[in-house]
Amino acid sequence: MKVLLIDDEQAMLTALSQLLSRIEGVEIVGMVRSSAEAVAFAAQHVVDLAFVDIMIAEDSGLTVALALRKMNADLDIVFVTSHKGYALDAFDVYPLDYIVKPVSLKRLEETVARAARGRVEKLDSGNLDSSKRLSVAGLGGLQISSVQGDSLKWMSRKSQELFAYLLLCHGNRVAKVRILEDLFHDREEKNSELYLNTALYQLRRTLSTCGIKENITSDREHYLMSLEPIKVDFIEFEERLSGFHTIDENNIEAAIAAQKMYTGDLFDDKAYGWALVERERLSDLYEAFAKRLAKWLLDNNQIRQAVQIAKRLVRRNELDEEANMLLMHGFAALKDRLALQLHYKQYESLLKQELHIQPSAELAEWYGRL
Repeated sequence: MKVLLIDDEQAMLTALSQLLSRIEGVEIVGMVRSSAEAVAFAAQHVVDLAFVDIMIAEDSGLTVALALRKMNADLDIVFVTSHKGYALDAFDVYPLDYIVKPVSLKRLEETVARAARGRVEKLDSGNLDSSKRLSVAGLGGLQISSVQGDSLKWMSRKSQELFAYLLLCHGNRVAKVRILEDLFHDREEKNSELYLNTALYQLRRTLSTCGIKENITSDREHYLMSLEPIKVDFIEFEERLSGFHTIDENNIEAAIAAQKMYTGDLFDDKAYGWALVERERLSDLYEAFAKRLAKWLLDNNQIRQAVQIAKRLVRRNELDEEANMLLMHGFAALKDRLALQLHYKQYESLLKQELHIQPSAELAEWYGRL
């Protein structure tokens, strides 16, 4: 994703570029300090995502954002500013996000993931069945919207949770007693069924705004939600991965694109205890595929791409020796001895501190030979 940074403070440009450079798939194509420079740059370069300060010297960031959007309607705008009072005005530009300083890496990762997910959905939109009424982004959180991009308005958190629960049933029937145990275990038994009926009523009311109220059916003891009109990212992710029995030069670009679909763990910002097993299964599925992909890239001299994937794996689990070995093999292939030495020492120290063990004999022997 090609990123342009627009801020009149060099320190902010530097800080943003350092944080964004740590995010997989981000390429900072330009850093400018004035509105005129921003417009001139965008006229000559491809830009996917622009981070814009609300106040750029004496100019308005809102004005430059509007100018950039007129030049490129597909450009995503993110306002980064300390001026909270401009938030409502900023949304007249239809930005992707609005971030108030100070900016954290986690916040930027969430924003970049949203931008990437939106671009994948736009690319896929031409292939969507016209019957698709809802789009669910469950990887990295839970966002549910109409295909036009409007977020659903939930009547209660429990009705949203019930929707997520039925999604994980993949269109299969689920026993009422199981729903009561998983979602309403904290309620008195005599009232739990009343709470379920209330949540179900609220869910159907919400789905009726998209014309799919009737997709939830039930008998006295079971419930079922048809997924036919719903586009679900974690289901598509798993289906996409199932097609990669091998990774080779004919499908490597598709494999890299599939890896990028995993923008975070399932329902990551929700405390859904009933989803933990599925969250871990999808996480394991992603990590196994990402490791296969990184190994292929290393073996085929696509080192920098492999290093980016290995870095993401290490961020997910700093104690994963296979992920750390992949990253160190990448540093070795790049002949970056300093990065290799620093990472080995950091990993060695972390193992000692957290697990009171040393790196495996295999890793220590490989590192010693270098």
